[in-house]
Amino acid sequence: MSTSASEVLNQLGLLDREPAPGPACPAIETALEAASSGKPLTRENALALMRASGRHLLHLLDLASAIRDTGKGRTVSFSKKVFIALTRLCRDRCGYCTFRRDPGEPGDGFLTAEEVLVIASAGAMLWCKEALFSLGEKPELDFPEARRFLTDRGYRTTIEYLASICRHTLTETGLLPHANPGTMTIEEMAMLRDSNASMGLMLESVSARLMQPGGPHHPAPDKHPLLRVRTIEGAGRLRIAFTTGILIGIGETLEERIDSLFAIKTLHATYGHIQEVIIQNFRAKPTILMQAHPEPTLLDMLRTLAVARLILGAEMNLQAPPNLTPDAYPLLLLSGINDWGGISPLTKDFINPEAPWPQITTLRDGTASLGHRLRERLTIYPEYIVQKEGFIPPTLAPRIMALVDEAGYPKEVV
Repeated sequence: MSTSASEVLNQLGLLDREPAPGPACPAIETALEAASSGKPLTRENALALMRASGRHLLHLLDLASAIRDTGKGRTVSFSKKVFIALTRLCRDRCGYCTFRRDPGEPGDGFLTAEEVLVIASAGAMLWCKEALFSLGEKPELDFPEARRFLTDRGYRTTIEYLASICRHTLTETGLLPHANPGTMTIEEMAMLRDSNASMGLMLESVSARLMQPGGPHHPAPDKHPLLRVRTIEGAGRLRIAFTTGILIGIGETLEERIDSLFAIKTLHATYGHIQEVIIQNFRAKPTILMQAHPEPTLLDMLRTLAVARLILGAEMNLQAPPNLTPDAYPLLLLSGINDWGGISPLTKDFINPEAPWPQITTLRDGTASLGHRLRERLTIYPEYIVQKEGFIPPTLAPRIMALVDEAGYPKEVV
C-alpha cells in the first residue's frame, strides 16, 4: 500500500469528491501556508485546520506525517503489557464509561495482592514488561465496602493500597508498573513514584461546560479540568514521565478540543515531562448513558491527530489506540502518530472490553503496510531513559537499564 495520504484515501473512496469552496477555505489555506513555513500553530490556525477536507485535508496529513518523520523517523512503538483493573469501584459516573462498578455488581471490589500477582506473573511469562494499573477514582469516599476492604488490610486510601501493590508487583515479577488511578495530589504521586516507571492521567478535556447537567462529566467530580491539570502539573514538578491525552467525540466543541491540546502543550513546555499524548475516540456502547451519541468518524480522527501533531511538534510521542479503529487503524499513521500504546497478549482492554487489541504480529504487518517499522518500548519512553535526566526513579534504574539497549528500547532477542 502506498504511503501517500492522497493515494491511500482516494483508493479507499474516503475522498470521493472535492467539497465546494466555502467561507472557511481562505482561513484553512492561510493556516496550511503558515504550518508549511514552520511557524508555530496558533489557536486560530489550528481551529481552521480542524475543518479541513478534500485537498486541504490531504495537505494537512502530509504536513503532519513529514513533521513526525523529522522527529521520530518511521519507527512506530508499542508497549507489551498486562492490564490490571485493581478496582472498578469509582465515585465518578461518566456518561461514556463501562469500566466503573457499584457494590453488588459483577466485577466490583478490589483485586487482592495474590490475584494481582497471578496476572502479572502470567504476563511476565509472555515477555510483557509493563503492568498497567487502572482503577476507579477514590471509591473509599463513597462506598463503605471500599473503606472496609482497605481498613482490613491497614490502608487508609486506595492510593496507599496501589503503592503497596505496585511495589509487590515489581519485586515479585519484574514488570514495570504504570499507575493510572485518576486525579492525585503531589503527595500521592510521590508515594507512587519509586515503584512506577511512568504514570498517566487523561486530561480528556479542559471544558468545564461538560460538567453541567446533561453533560458527560456532570456526576463526576474528579473530571473537573482544574483538578486534572493540577495532577499533570504535579507530575511535572516531581519529574515523572507522564502520559496524558484527550477524549474526542463526547460533546466537546472544536474550540474546546483545540484548547485542550494547547493546555497540554503549555504544561509540557513548562516541565518537559509529558512523554506521550493520546488521542482517544469515543465509542458508543449499549450499556452507557451515551449509547446513542454519534462516534467520531475516521476522517475526524485523522484531522484531530494531524492538528495535534502540528500543535505538539516533532518530538512529542503521539498515540492512537488501534483497537478503537479496528477496521482501519493503519490509516491513522497517515496523520503523524508514532505509537500504538499498550498492547496485551493476555488481558483485555477493560475500558473498551468490546474492542480487542490486535495481535502483535497483525499490528506489525499493518504498520509495515504503510512503510513503518514496529518496535517495542517500555512504559517509559526511550528518550526519558537515555536523553532526559532525572525521570528514572533511582529504585528502578537497575531494572530499566538492564532491559534496554543504548537507544533506550528493549533489547531485541536475536
